[in-house]
Formats: sequence, C-alpha cells, structure tokens
Amino acid sequence: MIKVAINGYGRIGRLAHRVILERFSKQLDVVAINAGSSTDIKGWMYLLKYDSVYGTFPNKITVKENSQSKADFLGEMLVSGKKIQMFSQKDLGLLPWKDLGIDVVIESTGHFESEKSLKLHLQAGAKAVVLSAPVKEGNIPTYVLSVNAEDYSGEDVISNASCTTNCITPVAKVMVDNFGVEKAMMTTVHGYTSDQRLQDGGHKDYRRARAAGLNIIPTSTGATIAAGKALPELSGIFEGLALRVPVPVGSLSDFTFVTKKETSKEEVNNAFKKASEDKNYQGILETTEDPIVSSDIIGNPASAIVDLSLTQVVGGNMVKVIAWYDNEYGYANRLVEEVVMVGKKS
Repeated sequence: MIKVAINGYGRIGRLAHRVILERFSKQLDVVAINAGSSTDIKGWMYLLKYDSVYGTFPNKITVKENSQSKADFLGEMLVSGKKIQMFSQKDLGLLPWKDLGIDVVIESTGHFESEKSLKLHLQAGAKAVVLSAPVKEGNIPTYVLSVNAEDYSGEDVISNASCTTNCITPVAKVMVDNFGVEKAMMTTVHGYTSDQRLQDGGHKDYRRARAAGLNIIPTSTGATIAAGKALPELSGIFEGLALRVPVPVGSLSDFTFVTKKETSKEEVNNAFKKASEDKNYQGILETTEDPIVSSDIIGNPASAIVDLSLTQVVGGNMVKVIAWYDNEYGYANRLVEEVVMVGKKS
C-alpha cells in the first residue's frame, strides 16, 4: 500500500480523499491529513460526510478528538474503521511525515506552489509530493495524464497542473496531432471557487471581489501556460482567460484553433471520436452529441467531454471546439491517478 498524506482539506483535498476511498482503497492508504484551523476535527468530519454538490458520503465516519497536549494534533478520523491522524500545522517542516512513513503528499492547500515550499514536505520525511495546482516558482515538472505522463521518470516533486489544464491539454493534443496548430485561444466558463467573495468584499483582483453568485466575472487563468509546459507545441501560441459564473461546479472550455491543415467539422469530430476510443485517452477524454448543460456533467470523472454538436469550422482552418468538465471531481480523479503513478516509483 502507498501511504498518503493530504495537506489541505478543502474542496480538492476532500474530493481526492473520496476518490481514493471509492476507487483506490486497495492501492492508497490515507494515513494523515493536515487540515488547517478554520474548523475543528468534527467540522472536517462533517464536511467529508455532507457535500452540497456530491451528496452524502456513504462510509461510516467518526472522530476521536485529541486528548494529548500537542496543540497541532486534532485527533483521529475513522473512516470505515480506518484511522487517519488529523493535524493543524502551518509549518510544513514540522509535519510528522517521516514517523508516519509517508510515500506521497497531496499538496492541495493552494498556498504552497513554489519549489522551495514544496520541498519542505521532503525535509519532513515524505518521499514525494504531487501539487494540485500549477507551479508558480521553481523547476518543478508538470505532468498531464494522456499528454506527457509517460515521460515521468521518478521526480520527487511534480505538478498535476489545474482542473482547466487537465481539460484543455488533451483536447489541444488531439488538434495538434491531427491538424497542427498555428495559434489558439481558450475561454473557460468556470464555476465559482473559494477564491471569490460570496458578497462584494475586498480582494486583490477587483473582479473577484464581486459577489460570485450574482455575476459573470472575467478573470485570469494560468491554464494555457501550464498546458504549454505539458505540451511544448502550445508554448507561446496559446492564450486564455476565465469567466467565473454563478454555478458551484460544472465548467466548459471554449477553444478557437487556427490549424495548419485545412479541415472540416466532420473531420474534427471524427478525430475526437477516434481519440476517445484510444487507450491513451480512455477515462480522460470523452465525446457527446447530446444537448447537455452544465449540471449533466457533475460527477463525471473525465477531464474533458467534447460536445461534438457545438464544433464549428470557418474558412477551413479556424476551428471552435467546446469541452465540458467537472472542475472538481474530474480533476480529483486525475490527481489521485498521478499519486498512484508517483507512489509506484517513490
């Protein structure tokens, strides 16, 4: 069994935990969670059990609160009888990863995204770290399943990029491989996240300061830059932005490609149908011809669901592609799959 610690128990940390319990309980063993101080251990148990989007978790969950004098130790969470040690420690170097024999840390706080900070997990005794976000500083490789994960050579710290990167990079790879891409743009129409305000309030990004449930909010995305790290053919020719919209989850990526080879809607759709049947993309890239809306893809574990009915081609070389994605659950599945990949070599 690969021993896993989760650092950061927000949306992605908890969903990664759910995915491990649902799909990988025979391969991965979550032995520790560093959850933060925004609630107590009973609150973290409550948030794992009850989810406003994905419903009630069926496993039995109980907690045993800390009876020791250690302030950073919250106690134990028991999921189906399995003990998980819970911590609230801000200093990564003080986490007991060595004592617990941690093989892989899932870094999902959203705060530690530099090479220097991520390596604190290694100094604490973990063998490897998978970051659930793009790297902001340092020489940390980015791996996207179905795109460049076969190049993984045992590095002890890697990035799984973002939910949007995991959606757009497989789609872009299909276009690059089949038609060549001169340049491209992407807009992600994205559900709101915790880095926005529920009501108008202070934020360094003035648009994110506005009420998330009431507005379409244009903002930046680093997904196209991260995509270029995983797929070098996109580097310098791919730009994008985000429109945050008033839904809790369920997003889409709207691409415009200028292709090197002239093509048609039929050829483009056939390329995506063929890719969806390819072993490399199975479970990651899907297609649909149904007239779906965002709520229809909630809980879909794929990274990208290409909506073939919305494909458009103008002038033979300007191509619009639309791909849906569950920006939480779909991403959590890829994150955990990369943890398995890393754990096997750690």
